Amino acid sequence: MRPLAALAVAALALPLPALSLPPANAQAPTTRGPATTPQAPAASGEDDVLLKRMDDLLWYQKIGDIAEIDKSEYGGAPNPHIKNKKAPGATNPLIIHVYTFIPKNLDRTKKQPLIVYVHQGVHQSLDTTIDAHQVRELLLQGYTIVATDYRGSTGYGRGYYEDIDYGGLEVDDVYRGLQWMLQRYSFLDPKRVGIVGWSHGGLITLMNIFAHPHDFAVAYAGVPVSDLVARMGYETEGYREIYSAPYHLGESVHDDIEEYRKRSPVNHAKELDTPLLIHTNTNDEDVNYLEVEHLIQALTFEKKKFEYKIYQDAPGGHYFNRIDSPLAIESRHDIYVFLAGYLHPDHPVK
Repeated sequence: MRPLAALAVAALALPLPALSLPPANAQAPTTRGPATTPQAPAASGEDDVLLKRMDDLLWYQKIGDIAEIDKSEYGGAPNPHIKNKKAPGATNPLIIHVYTFIPKNLDRTKKQPLIVYVHQGVHQSLDTTIDAHQVRELLLQGYTIVATDYRGSTGYGRGYYEDIDYGGLEVDDVYRGLQWMLQRYSFLDPKRVGIVGWSHGGLITLMNIFAHPHDFAVAYAGVPVSDLVARMGYETEGYREIYSAPYHLGESVHDDIEEYRKRSPVNHAKELDTPLLIHTNTNDEDVNYLEVEHLIQALTFEKKKFEYKIYQDAPGGHYFNRIDSPLAIESRHDIYVFLAGYLHPDHPVK
């Protein structure tokens, strides 16, 4: 048996009640990897799947003391990359994977708010339990959370990885997750739904509120990918090649600039009609500040009401307010105050 497979089998054999829980104030490590740079999967996808299963256990370890955790699936739009549309199953709904987190002490006799949490990264997933402290903070404020591993996410093999529809059906996958959640749990209030995301998750957050402005009461976009045309200009050739792959956008920005514009939040600024908070950092090494600057300028030009804050060379770069530095904690507090104003007006964050 391969070493990684043996480790996964051992991990999966652990009974969940035996896992030791970290203290509520435990700090997450601050060493991070690239958030939006796509990484090619292993040829078979075996290690990718095993690592995902192992990391799923960490959700129970890190927040299982305060949350009921579940993982399920729902149907998404069919895979548009299938060439033979007449083949058996070609038009079947794509199975989308989703996590749910519900506070254990939640009063389900009353209507409660919901947070749609959009994971970061192109070809990543909610396997980033290094960010579990953010989920924990939201749970402690009484929010139920739904987090979709939209098409293209890692951890489900090469097939799901190559089902990606960047800035398109992956946005729809997240929206369907919201609808699925509201249908599943009657105690959730459809009028108090917030959506939050960082980096590529910020792009999906923005595209959701532009497409469905009245289905979300509030939104937060942290260091969001905002302008794909500009992004392809400052990124490396290797990065651009991934986007032009046949299973991805299929064309380079040079050959189909309008497709890249269509999938860029900056070109949908006029559609904003949801309370929105944006944070960006001038020394972001991943999503260059100029992208978010373009978005802020576009929203201002359209005379949209929104809030934003530009951090000047904040420590942590792309992850500046997701680590556990004093500045990051202060920044997240500002986010939670903003969200609570629309989702928890009777319980404002102090």
